[in-house]
Amino acid sequence: MTISPRFRRALTAASAIALTTVVLTGCAGTDNDAPADDQRTTVRFALDWTPNVNHTGLYVALHEGYFEDAGIDVEILPFNNSNPEVLVDAGQAEFGISFQDTSSLSIASGADLTSVLAVQQTWATEVAVLGDRNDITSPADLDGLVFGGFDNPAETITMQGVVQAAGGEGDFETVVLGTSAYEALYSGDVDFTVPFVAVEGVEAEQRGIDLKTFAYTDYGFPDAYQVIVVGNGAWLEENPDVARDFVQALARGYEDSIADPEATAEILQEENSGLLTELDLLVEGQQMLSEGYMLDENGDFGLQTQEHWSELGEFLFDTGLLTDRDGTPLTEQPDWSEFFTNEYLQD
Repeated sequence: MTISPRFRRALTAASAIALTTVVLTGCAGTDNDAPADDQRTTVRFALDWTPNVNHTGLYVALHEGYFEDAGIDVEILPFNNSNPEVLVDAGQAEFGISFQDTSSLSIASGADLTSVLAVQQTWATEVAVLGDRNDITSPADLDGLVFGGFDNPAETITMQGVVQAAGGEGDFETVVLGTSAYEALYSGDVDFTVPFVAVEGVEAEQRGIDLKTFAYTDYGFPDAYQVIVVGNGAWLEENPDVARDFVQALARGYEDSIADPEATAEILQEENSGLLTELDLLVEGQQMLSEGYMLDENGDFGLQTQEHWSELGEFLFDTGLLTDRDGTPLTEQPDWSEFFTNEYLQD
């Protein structure tokens, strides 16, 4: 997950926070029957970036005491240069935020990761160009232009797939800019990039920047779980009860965010007051996610299916992005049912 310039500006004032491991248990909503401190289990959770609306459920669960009631202390590992998938795979965190595309690459190459919760049921990033680009009416028009990228190993191939699905050749230049890609788009230094609609998309709108966006699936590109939570496979097997309690408490926090976006956006800000200062951005972003991205077709939160995993997985396999530990492309598709589980959502 990337961070918008407005959120990034807050980092200077809060740099000490980002350099410190924070232990949070939540204060409100606890009951007198919660386990004593010496009976509690610490679970480490790795963030993919600084707190934003992709993480609202985590901070709601902390604030409301859902983890504390389950006898769990949550240790949040602030974002740094270590990918959450690397930390979880190495056993330096029990859980972390991830994404279906990057976790698919990691698990295929042998990482000990299992997706335990789908935070978002569909892509929450879209192709974006400036609104006055009348020469661009679909991703097919992006051939020959410049893409502002983020050094995601799957992003250029994905963008090529989107352009080709729309009828183009997928022939464009990628310039890796990281979070500078958004300002580069606004200034015209790149032609397109891929903002999270509920973060950078909302921010651009509130800044008065007119963007034209294109959803991947509108052109037949495979859908995906944009944001997921992954757990360390060995730890999950050894600690099934703690894992279940943690995942269910976390899911409860996210379900609260769906039910009451405004109130939970306020909690997200309160829990990160040194970083998040613009409540209107958080409220609008959380409302957008709650209304269109977090529930499956049956109105359920968090569940995953093999069909959904294999839809994007087949694309990643066909393009040669799935490799073994030695970097050799896989010759057979993996068993996608082994990449995720719903068992920790069930009592």
